[in-house]
Amino acid sequence: MAKIRVSYEYSEAEDKSIRLGLFLIACGILSLFILGFCWLSPTLQSLQSKPANCTVVSVLRPEEMFECVFTCGADCKGTSLYPCLQIFVNNSESNSVALLHFDEQQLVLNPKCSYVPPCERDNQKNRDSVLWWEDYFSREVSTQAFTCFFNQQRRPDDVLWRRSHDTSVLLHCVLWPMVSLLLGTLIVLLTVCARSLAVRAEALQKRKFSYEVCQDLSASGSSERRGHKAEDPLTNSDPETSSSPTRTLPLFAVPVRRRDREH
Repeated sequence: MAKIRVSYEYSEAEDKSIRLGLFLIACGILSLFILGFCWLSPTLQSLQSKPANCTVVSVLRPEEMFECVFTCGADCKGTSLYPCLQIFVNNSESNSVALLHFDEQQLVLNPKCSYVPPCERDNQKNRDSVLWWEDYFSREVSTQAFTCFFNQQRRPDDVLWRRSHDTSVLLHCVLWPMVSLLLGTLIVLLTVCARSLAVRAEALQKRKFSYEVCQDLSASGSSERRGHKAEDPLTNSDPETSSSPTRTLPLFAVPVRRRDREH
């Protein structure tokens, strides 16, 4: 029996589906690396800080001024000054005095000060923002214990008032790349499986059609053979002629003339 050949070429819609799935897979892998380096590593470092109870020891404002950079447009930048605010607290983890910082970003911007205001062009606005926080910690927080975050290994002399990254950032860094990766893989697998099933169905249909054709050819051949047998004179003779006995003459029979019979 001849081998049945079927077409394994993908249609235009299936080709587009596979390309979409591969694109989503590539985006998922790329975003996982980018978010992992940009957000995942700082988040893990931030989560290593342990919560502790802190109480304010002193609030100081040295005379030293620090510069900050402000923007006033696409191509407009400048520098302004702000006073330094230092808030020293006692944390329950180490029972030692440490400098309080608002978050990791401000600790990186200025490790000497507790608060870095949003940079404004007017120096007075920067000063007013720092004075507001000085008054807040001097009057309202000085007699209360609050939660701070302390990391003995990385920053033994600093504590954070709040974390810049929490577990939600970690969830988003892992969730969305994995969703893109799984969705692309699912699209590719479904397209390949659908094409495989279509090829098998086409092969079964062709086998069924070839079997029906063979059955029709065998049936027509047998009917033709029966017709030839019915028309053969040697095999199908007349029953009357075949049943009548044949007349034979004796071996030494002598023909008698008609005149001899009259005498």
